[in-house]
Amino acid sequence: MSVLRDYATAVSQPTLPFDAPAAGFGDAGFGATGLGGSGFDAARYDEVVDGDGGLRAGWKSLATHALALTGDDLRRVEGEITRFLADDGVSYIRADSGAQPWQLDPLPHVIDAAGWAPLDVGLAQRAELLNAVLVDLYGPQTLLRERIVPASVVVGHAGFIRPMGRASAFDPHPLLLSATDLGRSADGDWHVLADRVQAPSGLGYAAENRRVLSQVLPDLHQEGDLHRLEPYFAALRAALLSHTDGAGDVTDPRIVIMTPGSLSETAFDQAFLAGALGFPLVQGSDLVVQDGWVWMKPARWPATKPTERIDVIIRRVDAAWCDPLELRADSRLGVAGLAEAVRRGRVRLVNGLGAGVLENPGLMPFLPAACEHLLGEQLRLPSVPTWWCGDPDDRAFVRARLVAGDPTLIVRAIDEPRKALAGRSTAEVLALLDATPHRFVGQELQPLSQAPVWSSRAASSREGGTETGSATARAMSLRAFTLRYGSAYRPLVGGLATVRESPTSAPVTKDVWVLKATESDADQGLTEITPLPTARTVPALAPRALSDMYWIGRYAERTEDLLRLLLATQAEFDQPGAPSGDERSARVLLAALNRLAGTRWADPEAEFRSLLLDVHRPGSAAHSIARLREAMESVRDQLSGDTWRVFSNIDRATRALHGSVHAHRTAESGGRMLAAMLSLYGVTANMIRDSGWHMIEAGRHLERGLQLCQLLSVGATQRRDLRGDREVLEALLLASESVVTYRRRYRGSTRTADVLDLLLLDGDNPRSLLFSLDELGRHLAAMPASTGSTRAERLLEHLVSQLRQLDVAELSAVTAGRRPHLAAYLDDVVAQLERLSDAISRLHFESGPPAVSLSELALVELMETRA
Repeated sequence: MSVLRDYATAVSQPTLPFDAPAAGFGDAGFGATGLGGSGFDAARYDEVVDGDGGLRAGWKSLATHALALTGDDLRRVEGEITRFLADDGVSYIRADSGAQPWQLDPLPHVIDAAGWAPLDVGLAQRAELLNAVLVDLYGPQTLLRERIVPASVVVGHAGFIRPMGRASAFDPHPLLLSATDLGRSADGDWHVLADRVQAPSGLGYAAENRRVLSQVLPDLHQEGDLHRLEPYFAALRAALLSHTDGAGDVTDPRIVIMTPGSLSETAFDQAFLAGALGFPLVQGSDLVVQDGWVWMKPARWPATKPTERIDVIIRRVDAAWCDPLELRADSRLGVAGLAEAVRRGRVRLVNGLGAGVLENPGLMPFLPAACEHLLGEQLRLPSVPTWWCGDPDDRAFVRARLVAGDPTLIVRAIDEPRKALAGRSTAEVLALLDATPHRFVGQELQPLSQAPVWSSRAASSREGGTETGSATARAMSLRAFTLRYGSAYRPLVGGLATVRESPTSAPVTKDVWVLKATESDADQGLTEITPLPTARTVPALAPRALSDMYWIGRYAERTEDLLRLLLATQAEFDQPGAPSGDERSARVLLAALNRLAGTRWADPEAEFRSLLLDVHRPGSAAHSIARLREAMESVRDQLSGDTWRVFSNIDRATRALHGSVHAHRTAESGGRMLAAMLSLYGVTANMIRDSGWHMIEAGRHLERGLQLCQLLSVGATQRRDLRGDREVLEALLLASESVVTYRRRYRGSTRTADVLDLLLLDGDNPRSLLFSLDELGRHLAAMPASTGSTRAERLLEHLVSQLRQLDVAELSAVTAGRRPHLAAYLDDVVAQLERLSDAISRLHFESGPPAVSLSELALVELMETRA
């Protein structure tokens, strides 16, 4: 059966209950929150089916393939979407539950050209208006002086940044990119639910939705002649490169994206933009203000002078957290002195520092008058009906409706418009309105339009026990984006649609397809992106990013080596007829595992499962994988998209192991995890040979040397009988991936001296200590801070010199059943490698003392004064 035909039949029945909540993404604000009321039903505009039960214009042009979609088709597509998104590592981070998988509905939101045209004009006008309002509020303030906008609406809002309130300090075009959340009323008209200008997010998610959906529904995608998104990103990049306007180097501007970090709600969106635009992700700790300019902080700052000046910052950090010197003193996300650099015109911020005041819902009632005053036009795109309670008449109106228990009204604080006053009694809300009326607004709840959302479910035994599903109507909102390109604002022809079943459920998004009027229409209405003069640049990486790269190498190697050791150990245990007791090679390898990760279980099988699954066990494969993922998330913009397939494959192997108690599953899942880790080599092999790549390789080879020494310390320092020595040595060779090389190089029985020669001194063996140290030296020498005489280089030179002078026969000598020279040497190498790692960190990663908030510093000074 056709899914859309079934949906059309269903929506001809009673309408979707009005208490279905609107779309929203919590604090990130994708869509409007709290727009669904309760207690009554209302008619809704359906985005697919018209009033006569037929398809709307946009869907009619896709009818051939759209009406042919069956439940089986959409179940297949749903699975492919899940796999594609997992392979790309797409997630949304919620503060209450951590990273959540991104949800994309198989059915797009389709709008025809005629339906989009008035929205396009309205969005462009609204962005121009908001920019004009922003310039006026921080400049001449004619809106306040002529009382078009009440002063308390503006100055009483947390988004109004007083240090920027000087006409000479403000950017004439502070609003480069804006997002607008829209809902369609029952009559089909669009209304603005909220403006997102502080740090508008979602463009990256929208592009990812398009990439995935075009692959899983290629026929439907090709049938619709829709606007591609790529030209818009090219226009965004061009707009940013031309946004310096004298703030920096016009021919070679340095642009960065300032992020709160990898735990930000929209970390993927930020990393996607960084990769798509070619600008690095930085954190506040990576930047420093010196001599009134913003610079990339170098290693060993302030002893080292910065050399890379920043011209434009795309900020994804709310303004209040951007400068601990003038704004929030407890912020560790910003850059001290940034506000002053902006006032001097030394750096441009996208969007401007004070843009957050535009997200104030208290401004909505006054925007029509502001539009006529500033633009001389009538506002084309109305806001959702809003009443500012600072006005006595509006407050009385809101109070009366609250007292009457009107369910179609919601009260919000202007500083936290995304959070309604849920859970408070009417009396409590009235008391708040009476105490500080200027801080609240009342807003009309409107039934948002509805769209089909596919959901599959497991069928009952009566239904045959197979999976089934259906498309059900859900309330939908649309996030649109507008960019200042050239001298005009241009909306993205597309966007990000969001639906949500309940306030606590994960939001589901839809790709937005806007169809062209004719095949000859230019994508995004951009016939050609104006070329800009560019020069080849090699942007420096911040010390923090170099540190993450270094630990990527270390955690990757640590995981790989532990998985090899675990698989070799389990294989030894699984051999039939293997000798028992402490002499057997399996026990030796298990002891090596315990040395690296401690002991949790006496039963070997339980121990193996723990090493693969327990992320809270230091030294386990699961723990190293988790740390590896964290480090990679922090420098996601530097890595290929293929990187995340590694974790997707590991996650699948982990789920399979969780779902099975059979011993063979441990080896199978461990093998799949090792294969995934080995694929990481291919990803890093294709990286540009910059300082970040050198740090990955340096960390990898240092960790390989450490792991090898730990393995030999357990397995090769004790003398056994001939059979025991041979079995243990062969197991060590297997765990160190050198057994084939050994058999080719050496004839006869396995001897300790030959194994040590291969694993310690053979410079042609990639798994040997000498090879690892030589490679480590090569990569350290390529780092900008290396001079040939730094402490890290001296320590490494001493270590290599010692190694080259080793006498294998002396190391192999046995005294009282042990090889004391070998044991002492391996312990010394481990200690030297740890000192070397510390020296590398101090040389390449340190950038001044750790950040301390000014409020904490003031407290310390106060305590010292009292003491």
